[in-house]
Amino acid sequence: MTAAALLAAWIAHLRDERRFAANSVEAYERDVAAFLGFLAQHLGGEPGAHELATLEPRDLRAYLAFRRQGPDALADRSISRALAAIRSFYRYLERRHGVANARLALVRGPKLKRALPRPVSEAAARSLISEAAETANRDWIGARDAALITLLYAAGLRIGEALALTGADRPLPEALRVAGKGGKERVVPILAVAREAVERYAELCPYALAEDAPLFRAARGGALSPRMAQDLMQRLRGRLGLPSSATPHALRHAFATHLLANGGDLRAIQDLLGHESLSTTQTYASVEAKKILQLYRRAHPRA
Repeated sequence: MTAAALLAAWIAHLRDERRFAANSVEAYERDVAAFLGFLAQHLGGEPGAHELATLEPRDLRAYLAFRRQGPDALADRSISRALAAIRSFYRYLERRHGVANARLALVRGPKLKRALPRPVSEAAARSLISEAAETANRDWIGARDAALITLLYAAGLRIGEALALTGADRPLPEALRVAGKGGKERVVPILAVAREAVERYAELCPYALAEDAPLFRAARGGALSPRMAQDLMQRLRGRLGLPSSATPHALRHAFATHLLANGGDLRAIQDLLGHESLSTTQTYASVEAKKILQLYRRAHPRA
């Protein structure tokens, strides 16, 4: 098989079998397609299974060096992501097609400093909810926006998880089963305030919320998209003077950080967020420690 055919098979596997989100599939395809395009020039022809199996570490290093050059040069984090995509592709090739190349494991990506999450504050979360309800041009849209923000903050959902809810999910239960990344399921408690906000929106919504139809609707009745949710947060943070980090995902960060600040157990928060690794959840502990240090430096007379 040609490399292009193997790439197409892998992308179908990610999309149809592993049910990765569309944005994730697109990013994987873009990164590996760029790698294969480089190999076609580097090797003097389109690579196939044999070329992929016999590729040398120096060839992969040459690609990573190539991506650091020119006006479209990638930063360290993007280089690391591209390398992770290539390794995922090779794991698939070995499992499904017997195309193995252990030597490429010798190639190391750049060492990254983990970026700390940037949650919104408790006051900002409340302001976002009230501003969303009060500034929309139609009552039902204000109720929808307030319900969505409340749900993201109260349950720590990813925006894609919230927008994947359908009419069959209402009225929201006290414990909601959510399909997260890679189809992994988790159960998250839904606070009464979030359930009530969603029901208020549903009662005002002019469109029939059928069981097989999206719960959150756009103005013309179609599904509310992640892009629309991003635009909503951009408008709200502009009105409230919040930083650009106040995105839908910052509400998920706030959910975890505020739970931890109020005595939440790290393992329990890991389960609520659906993190594979505890180290991912531990970044929220770093956020809280940083906040405590800032308070100390501001308040202590000898700081």
